[in-house]
Amino acid sequence: MNTSVPSRTLSVSVPASTSNLGPGFDCLGLALDLELRVRMHGPISSTGHRRTVRGSASKEWPEQSSDLVIRAFESASQRFGVAQNFWEFEIESEIPIGRGLGSSGAAIAAGIRLAAFLKRTTPSIEEELVLGLELEGHPDNVTASLIGGATLCVPIPGERPACTSLELSPDLGFALAWPKEPLTTSTARDALPDSVPFEDAVENPRRLGLLIAGLRTADPRLLALGSRDQLHEKYRKPLIPGAQAALEAARDAGAWLATLSGSGSALFAISAPNNAATVAEAMRGELESARPGAEARTARIANKGATTVEFAS
Repeated sequence: MNTSVPSRTLSVSVPASTSNLGPGFDCLGLALDLELRVRMHGPISSTGHRRTVRGSASKEWPEQSSDLVIRAFESASQRFGVAQNFWEFEIESEIPIGRGLGSSGAAIAAGIRLAAFLKRTTPSIEEELVLGLELEGHPDNVTASLIGGATLCVPIPGERPACTSLELSPDLGFALAWPKEPLTTSTARDALPDSVPFEDAVENPRRLGLLIAGLRTADPRLLALGSRDQLHEKYRKPLIPGAQAALEAARDAGAWLATLSGSGSALFAISAPNNAATVAEAMRGELESARPGAEARTARIANKGATTVEFAS
């Protein structure tokens, strides 16, 4: 143990997130109640950080994912003026990798919040968001994981990003389903065209306005009309076997909105709360028909973002 610095044990819980919700491309996020939990102990007497990855999703948390927690912690420590000591990290996650559920955004949020807790003067949320955007490259997932709830965040060149929380109706139920196979962000990005027709570019902001109103009011028609996207979904759905049939099955089962979660491969739907489990199973069934190994679950909004506590050592 490093005797020059008192031993400390910190723990951070970070929600997963879904993003886009159709036309909210790279700006709209919802924090969901699947969690990443990181416990950090030390400083340790070592030449580098040590990590242990465990938990229900540990088989899908490879080294590069746990390394992202540590890299974010190191970047945030440098930005916030925190001493560069070595720590031991224990990482446990419910968030599947490569499914568009914000695993990388949650990892970055975890590292940022751990470093922020060690700073004598707590950095502002704006400082955290700026760093999160630098590390993630797009603001939607990391903003939702840091703030919680529904968020809208837009990068502004030369300035801090413009971010705000959105009002959500309590009368919304959330359903998720994902196939066995992940879909990497790079593959999903490569599927997008270099340009889109003008009418498609015009249509998306119109739909986004309807979607935000639907999230606030739980109006089924606004959610259905507001979820229609022209920028990314039609290019990415073919990468996910069974996705089109699964989204149609969700709507047939009563979903008001059914779309890709982020860039996929998970699917996300909104319905009445008492119907969410039926919708989730309808999506899972079609994904399973295409390729065995699909999973499904309902979810709730995580109203709190990344939360850090300290334990007595």
